[in-house]
Amino acid sequence: MRWLTLYARSRHVPASLAAVLLSVAVVWALARIGGGTLGDPQVTMLILTAGAMAFSVGLGGQDLGLDRTAAIRWMPRRAAHVLLCGVIIGAVLLAARTMSGQEASAAFVVRDSAGLAGLVALGAAWCGAQYAWILPFAWVSVSLVVPPTAGVATQVLTWMMLPPGTAAGTWTAAVLAVVGTAVYVVGGPRR
Repeated sequence: MRWLTLYARSRHVPASLAAVLLSVAVVWALARIGGGTLGDPQVTMLILTAGAMAFSVGLGGQDLGLDRTAAIRWMPRRAAHVLLCGVIIGAVLLAARTMSGQEASAAFVVRDSAGLAGLVALGAAWCGAQYAWILPFAWVSVSLVVPPTAGVATQVLTWMMLPPGTAAGTWTAAVLAVVGTAVYVVGGPRR
């Protein structure tokens, strides 16, 4: 238990969780001002992306060289870390929706949480933990400006806003979750 506490503190888990809760409150408040709800796909996408970006700072330790010399198996810990990031982000949003009395689309939240967790893990492997937020931020920025069409390329770009059950959205999220997690688990964050 002590190891888990130390690991959580070294990966900024309490601060990241506070940032996730704060982002839900801020986006929810801003959405209410604009007439939106937590069920709005754009609001959901913004909350989940903010949560993934908040947890991205913990995908690397204080000293990556020191981490790599530790005689422990990092692969299962890295996989668990990414999985828990996705679960916590989705659970916070679903809890907020339930508390607000709005109907929750669990399939939508699960798909987007998994895809964003994989995307932020891919960002950590590619850019390092301090810049892992860039990939989800860039993707959500593109998603907000691309007009929705029926083309597959557009659906892949806007996968976070597509209704649950849409093949392009589901497959894009699944590929990002699997590839991003696998790359991060095997290679760890970039130095």
